[in-house]
Amino acid sequence: MFKVTIGITSLLPRRMASSSIQASTTLMRQHIFNSNTKLTISHFSTSSILRHGHLKKPVPGEELKVTFVLKDGEQKTYEVSEGETLLDIAQGNDLDMEGACGGSCACSTCHVIVDPDYYDAIPEPEDDENDMLDLAYGLTETSRLGCQVKMSKDIDGIRVALPAMTRNVNNNDFK
Repeated sequence: MFKVTIGITSLLPRRMASSSIQASTTLMRQHIFNSNTKLTISHFSTSSILRHGHLKKPVPGEELKVTFVLKDGEQKTYEVSEGETLLDIAQGNDLDMEGACGGSCACSTCHVIVDPDYYDAIPEPEDDENDMLDLAYGLTETSRLGCQVKMSKDIDGIRVALPAMTRNVNNNDFK
């Protein structure tokens, strides 16, 4: 007996897609496989990937602005919502910021250099962030981790530069 697993990806709700899945299964049994073949259907769901889907659209009149200075000197300004992190904003707009740890303050790949005019308006970094910043490439007096800087009215208009390189330190570096 053969066992075949088929993945079904559908943008339709599962209840709407089930009749088409059953019809497909019947056709596959009749035309492709013999009656001794067991078919297993696995359901997968998909969603559109538009700017990573995790940024909240700012409420009209409450937009905050952030400007990223890219590695090549180009500047990109975005309107964002309060509470969004610089990491989320950068990734949501397809900027070159890795965030290898997913924003959990366990790496330095979201290292940014904050404009000195805004640095003092950001809450002081915690010990975990300082530990990770010690591993960052091109550390400056105004360096911060993008995952730890949340947008607020206090830093509306902030400018941050992406460093020329990032360093992702992992266990293999110490073997």
